[in-house]
Amino acid sequence: PSMPDPCRPGNKIPFQNIPETDHQQKIKTHNKVCGKKFKCRSDLTSHMKAHRNENPFSCLTCGKCLSRKQSLDRHMMTHTGERPFSCLTCGKDFIQKSRWTCHMKIHKAEKPFSCITCGKGFIQKYSLTCHMRTHTDEKPFSCLACGKSFIQKNILTRHIKTHTCEKPFSCLTCGKGFVQKNKLIHHMRSHTGEKPFSCVTCGKCFFQKHSLTIHIKTHTGEKPFSCLTCGKGFLQKRSWTFHMRSHSGEKHFSCLTCGKHFIESSCLRKHMRTHTGEKPFSCVSCGRDFTHKYSLNCHMRIHTGEKPFTCATCGKAFIQKRNLTGHMRTHTGEKPFSCLTCGKGFLQKRSWTFHMRSHSGEKHFSCTICGKDFNQNSCLNQHMRTHTGEKPFACITCGKGFTQRCSLNSHMRTHTGEKPFSCIICGKGFSHKCSLSNHMRTHN
Repeated sequence: PSMPDPCRPGNKIPFQNIPETDHQQKIKTHNKVCGKKFKCRSDLTSHMKAHRNENPFSCLTCGKCLSRKQSLDRHMMTHTGERPFSCLTCGKDFIQKSRWTCHMKIHKAEKPFSCITCGKGFIQKYSLTCHMRTHTDEKPFSCLACGKSFIQKNILTRHIKTHTCEKPFSCLTCGKGFVQKNKLIHHMRSHTGEKPFSCVTCGKCFFQKHSLTIHIKTHTGEKPFSCLTCGKGFLQKRSWTFHMRSHSGEKHFSCLTCGKHFIESSCLRKHMRTHTGEKPFSCVSCGRDFTHKYSLNCHMRIHTGEKPFTCATCGKAFIQKRNLTGHMRTHTGEKPFSCLTCGKGFLQKRSWTFHMRSHSGEKHFSCTICGKDFNQNSCLNQHMRTHTGEKPFACITCGKGFTQRCSLNSHMRTHTGEKPFSCIICGKGFSHKCSLSNHMRTHN
């Protein structure tokens, strides 16, 4: 009996089981462009349109063109909201059956595709293929604009949008545009305050599942990425990669304005804001703007009163982890940062950096009103308030405003009665460090 034609509807025969016929040879002949194999002629024909840039099927809603009618039908569901495939376990809906099939394997904990090098398992064969490239360093997808290569095609597609400045997903609340839909979804939670991912250990909530995954490792103490040079461990591969560049001295990203080099592109973007004056992160309580999101998060704790970092020795709490780290050195007496010129030691690298500028005379930050120069951006910001009269730090008890946070902290002690500075000779306590210094002179 003759073999059924695999190109006819309903006749699904695995590609490897089709005998070597003229039809099979014809498919192989047409396969020479990229080497991809297909089960039937219709799939091959549609695929060839991608090489010829033929997209005959257009969406009447947004105008997007596609090479196959089936792809157009699936695309239309993004406009109608139709998701015909539902998960019976968690209720999640999908447009494509293939996506639904892959999702179901998550509940079954099924990972049929394993890496022969490291043993890691994957739900999809495509994920395994992409993973194998991390071992071989293969990056088959290259950007024609800058030559940068990528492991996956979807990463290249997102990268190309950075050249075209295309941001098709816009926030309806603030109008901010995004390259990816999932970035828009995460951004929307900043407006709604939704934090759907909770830690079962401490109850802390997060905007993204990735942030929760990293947080859980702080409880387990797991640091899977280790530096081969100094042995330091990291929670994330991204942090490990940037740390490794600190040993190699690689700084691929340069500022076109001042020529300063950076290890990662995000650091360059943050640095550029010092030139442009851009402050994209705003406090919803007082309206104050910030250059970095981390600074906004720390500022919000002023309004909420949250101090998540506590000293195990004296019980003092801090808004930022780096403040706690610096405080711990007051107990140990450690001063790890030393000046090569005068030998003076410092508790924090930030203080050491500013001190080094006092020897070099560097003052990168200038006031646009009076022309005065400063060696720190924070000093320039404080100086600008003398021109604007702005007092962004307000006392929640009496409402008095201050130009600096340290002045507010000192003022708050008049309400709380706190006296954190003690005389080591007689034990007398003081609200301010300068008062303790004056008192010490009475003993001398």
